[in-house]
Amino acid sequence: MSEIFTQLQVAESERFEQQTGKKDSPISLTVSADDFSALEERIIRAVEMVKRERQGRMAAEERAKQAEFELSEVAPRIEALEKELVTLKSERDHVRQRVERLLSQLDALQL
Repeated sequence: MSEIFTQLQVAESERFEQQTGKKDSPISLTVSADDFSALEERIIRAVEMVKRERQGRMAAEERAKQAEFELSEVAPRIEALEKELVTLKSERDHVRQRVERLLSQLDALQL
């Protein structure tokens, strides 16, 4: 807390220097209890917000890891299914060609 008070004093001093243009003037740095309490509350809220953001980030990272794991589990199965699909399409085309040949032979017999 003494660091915060010191920072407040420095900030007040700088503000005075900017307003008056005087550096060496003796100034009394007084911070009211209300100002200090308000600052303390803002700091507490900021700390809580940082904690929530960190928790949110950690949760998001965990979900990303889980999704990557699931993808690594599913990817080989997808590749196998894609290969099977290519094979089945090739077999279907082959069967279609054979059926067309047989139909053309039947048409030739009916002449």
